[in-house]
Amino acid sequence: MIRQYELVERVRAYDPQADEQLLNRAYVFSMKAHGSQQRASGDPYFSHPLEVAGILTDMQLDGATIVTALLHDTIEDTLATYAEIEELFGEEVVKLVDGVTKLSRIEMKSEAVHQAENFRKFLLAMSNDIRVLLVKLADRLHNMRTLHYIRDAEKRRRIAMETMDIYAPLAARIGMHEIKEELEELAFEQLFPEARESIVARLNFLHSQGGEDLRQRIIEQLKSLLDKHGIKAKITGREKTPYSIWRKMERHSITFEQLSDIMAFRVIVDKVETCYDVLGVIHGKWQAVPGQFDDYISTPKQNGYQSLHTAVIGPERQRIEIQIRTERMHQIAELGVAAHWRYKQKAGKVDGTQYKWLRELLEILEHASSPEEFLEHTKLAMFQDQVFCFTPKGELIALPKGATPVDFAYAVHSQIGDTCVGAKVNGKPVPLRAELKNGDQVEILRSKAQTPSPRWESFVVTAKARSAIRRHVRQQQRKEYEELGREILRRAFEREEREFTDKALANAVGKLKLQDTAELYTQVGAGTLPDNQVLEAIFPGLKLKAALARALPLARDKGKVKERKAGDLAVPIKGLTPGVAVHLSECCHPLPGDRIVGVMLPGRGVLVHTIDCEALEAFMDMPERWLDLSWQREGEKADVFVGRVDLVIHNEVGALAKLAELVARDGGNINNLKITDRDPDFFRLIVDIEVRDVKHLTGIVAALRASPVITSVERTRG
Repeated sequence: MIRQYELVERVRAYDPQADEQLLNRAYVFSMKAHGSQQRASGDPYFSHPLEVAGILTDMQLDGATIVTALLHDTIEDTLATYAEIEELFGEEVVKLVDGVTKLSRIEMKSEAVHQAENFRKFLLAMSNDIRVLLVKLADRLHNMRTLHYIRDAEKRRRIAMETMDIYAPLAARIGMHEIKEELEELAFEQLFPEARESIVARLNFLHSQGGEDLRQRIIEQLKSLLDKHGIKAKITGREKTPYSIWRKMERHSITFEQLSDIMAFRVIVDKVETCYDVLGVIHGKWQAVPGQFDDYISTPKQNGYQSLHTAVIGPERQRIEIQIRTERMHQIAELGVAAHWRYKQKAGKVDGTQYKWLRELLEILEHASSPEEFLEHTKLAMFQDQVFCFTPKGELIALPKGATPVDFAYAVHSQIGDTCVGAKVNGKPVPLRAELKNGDQVEILRSKAQTPSPRWESFVVTAKARSAIRRHVRQQQRKEYEELGREILRRAFEREEREFTDKALANAVGKLKLQDTAELYTQVGAGTLPDNQVLEAIFPGLKLKAALARALPLARDKGKVKERKAGDLAVPIKGLTPGVAVHLSECCHPLPGDRIVGVMLPGRGVLVHTIDCEALEAFMDMPERWLDLSWQREGEKADVFVGRVDLVIHNEVGALAKLAELVARDGGNINNLKITDRDPDFFRLIVDIEVRDVKHLTGIVAALRASPVITSVERTRG
């Protein structure tokens, strides 16, 4: 164990102004508080907080953080109190200890919901002071180093998986590369022991074949080359870790023998300009590998990481990776936020841009509808690689690879994302789903009338964009459920010849134990509360009219579904957005003018079918889920819908142009087109056409039938 005077000397070596008495007091207090407690290894429990403090002294963290490390388990595992710690060590330390204690009480369960909910608490607990996370990472690192002492194999695996999923990515995101690598290696050893042993065995074989000598020879050749050009540099070489090798093999589906860049080298120089001089010298001597150069000096990563990366076919025809950086960049690359404090001497004060990702995670936390959604977003935000794009004013925006203009818009500001209607990339208009590339200049076109489209969620990749779109869809969905539910109940009251009053609804709210009438409407519209249940709550003993209580337009006739006369009680779906509270069935493609019915989908709203759709047979034994629908009230203007036609067209020059011309002449618009069959003379097509209603589609079909290039055309139901 580290002795008391040794710990103090470690801290004083890099911080001569550190409070020696405070450190001594914390050492003695923690040792006495933990007393005779033991760890699974049999060591005194006090050895753990002492080792955690030692890890943090290697990072040269401030005295308050070291004291917190010594005390971090005292509240949880001893009789010590917050009041006692505040009196002895001050307000700053007690707040840090409180933050770490809250993290320690969060146990990541294997079940997704528990894990996600706990991760929300985790981020909240560390959000006030990121030093809380540094202590927790050091705590986890020492626990992983001693994980093999735990006898329960399943517990070891759970802790290792949690480390791989949560702690290693968090270490990476705050720039602590050294800790991230060690956490990954220790977790890899527990999760995939056979794979790791295989890779280690192969690496040992390479060593026996002179691999160590090769690395040293390459270092000497690099040093000789730079000396020749008058460049002083410190050069180190290392093997990639077994975990990073395994990940590369998995990601690229290659064998160990196919790996050509197991060795990586670092060139550390005195200033930024020299980094580029070194790059020029190396590229002048050896052939660069195309596509393997990255300049993270001019465009740093979000966690503050800076370096030049390149790969060359170097000495002895070996493919090697080379990183070129200054000493300060190297410290930040290895220790991240800890190194920033070392240089800025402002412990706990985090730069604005570097930890923007943490603020965005907390913003997502506020708006996520469920713990699972939050965990999905945060894992996306932590794992993805980046591209760098620019605003028209030159501001740099870092995004995950695969990001689109919508992701860019939300990264600039939530309001810009919400009102985005189009985009220009490098001055040219592009679709909103276009993938952005490094160096793109992106201009977002906006409209106050725009709102986020549910379709955007299918192509955005950032957590912030996805969260904002889902939030809007949820708000819109609740609004439309409420509107639909009100109409369903209004017509249910009319059907039973009862007065639709606020008093009657208030009575139902009380009996059904709901918050208010808005919740009542929402549950009815969402299909989770049947209207007959509401009526029975208000009018106990009421005999509902009609055996098929809500399926007014339907009756069973020898196993077939046929239309009955529709009354005035049909619920209009005008104004409701397809895909939100109502869903137009893809099996029959209903259009205005078709006689339609709905089937309530609990939790999703209404699925709309045409009256003669064969799929309705599956719901014949569930009359309580049927709903009589109409497209709109009299005099209302129709929206645009999609009708589908199946046609056979001559295989000749200009035939498709003629088809498009005929559709456009009658005011239709081809939404989608698919060739389902082809031979030398004829093609068969499925064509989706945007139309106002059935009458509009019928007119287009008639025009197509009159064309000599089209041999047949029929409206299709599937």
